Amino acid sequence: MTTLTRARTGPFAADYAALKAAAWLTPARERAWERLQEAASPSERRGNERWKYTDVRPLTSVPYRLAHAGALPGLAEVKKIAPWDDAWTTLTFVDGHFAPALSTEPTGRVAAGRLATATASVQSLLEARLAKVQAIDEEYFTLLNTAFLSDGAYVHVPDNAVEERAVHLLFIASPATSPRVAHPRTLVIAGKNSQSKFVESYVSLADSDQHFSNAVTEFFLDDGAQVEHYRILAENEKSHHIGNTRVHHMANSRFNSISFAIGPAIGRNDHHALIDGPGAETNLSGLYMTTNGQHMDNNISVNHEKPHGTSRQYYKGILAGKSRAVFSGIVVVKPGADKTFADQKDLNLLLSPGAEVDTKPSLEIFADDVKCFHGATAGHVDLDTLYYMRSRGIGLEAATQMLIRGFAAEVVERIKLPALARYVEGVTEKMLPEFRLEVPK
Repeated sequence: MTTLTRARTGPFAADYAALKAAAWLTPARERAWERLQEAASPSERRGNERWKYTDVRPLTSVPYRLAHAGALPGLAEVKKIAPWDDAWTTLTFVDGHFAPALSTEPTGRVAAGRLATATASVQSLLEARLAKVQAIDEEYFTLLNTAFLSDGAYVHVPDNAVEERAVHLLFIASPATSPRVAHPRTLVIAGKNSQSKFVESYVSLADSDQHFSNAVTEFFLDDGAQVEHYRILAENEKSHHIGNTRVHHMANSRFNSISFAIGPAIGRNDHHALIDGPGAETNLSGLYMTTNGQHMDNNISVNHEKPHGTSRQYYKGILAGKSRAVFSGIVVVKPGADKTFADQKDLNLLLSPGAEVDTKPSLEIFADDVKCFHGATAGHVDLDTLYYMRSRGIGLEAATQMLIRGFAAEVVERIKLPALARYVEGVTEKMLPEFRLEVPK
């Protein structure tokens, strides 16, 4: 059984040995498996700054087994729980296995498909980028994902292509009687001066089962590429989710990403961007909502290695009950990365005395002539504002929900895909009754 600690790799060796994968994926798998034997587990927290505020021992103590293909849900059922637009190109994976009945064919010049069945003409392009983004093999869970790499999604946007139709990468966890793990993998290659849009979403079909999604997504943006990206995490409250996103920027490329996260008992959004060409820009924003005993960790890092780069981080959290959130954002400006502009901001609204947030924006600057800013806030609902609203006949629950909507709107309004905006607004509205204000005594 899979317990994710360095000292106990043996229990899931059988799953690794039994896994069948395409021959061209084997070298990457074997390298990752070998390095996994020596990699420090995040459960070893002493001296492990990246996992200082997130205790994954509840995750590592669960006897997860590798998920196998099960019965597929109907399309109508999927549309009830996941973002959906018939106009999107959708690649759907259920428990890590491709589901053609729930997928659509790509159109236009964009090539999209499964890693497991990539043709020989595509393999050379994919091999040059798969598991090659900086820091992809420095983190325990990315190594684990690569070791169990047997399938996943790839998207190639050719040079100069302008694709208005969004590509939706949908990962579904189906009901199961025992804990199981899936390792979703995605590789996106955006060619020179191309424009493309992506929705990456993770959902659960059942509310009561326990599963672990260990996801890795890699983006390579060639010179002048522009990518619009949305990441939706809406798995159930018993699930565990570790999401690693790696973005490699070449000159004058632009990556705009918005994440929306609810649900898991332990969730982590680990996003690393490398500015590897002058004039590149990355804009990262997110909204996370936690309640009960949920734990949500945003670990965001940007490395500026070339001049005239721009990065922005803007995250908002809404915490209720005894939930906890973490924001650890770091910007590193390397020598020679002059004229860099970087801004970090993390804002949190605490609805309960039992809610807690650890926020740590930081800058490491080794270049001259830069403009870099950071800041973070965490506070309870403004009682004066609440009193003003209630004095005009608005009930406590309605007033609290109005304040939550106003706080979240700044991020939600940045979503440019109408169907996705409706989905996020609908999920937020459905959750609002759970986010009750508990006034400190």
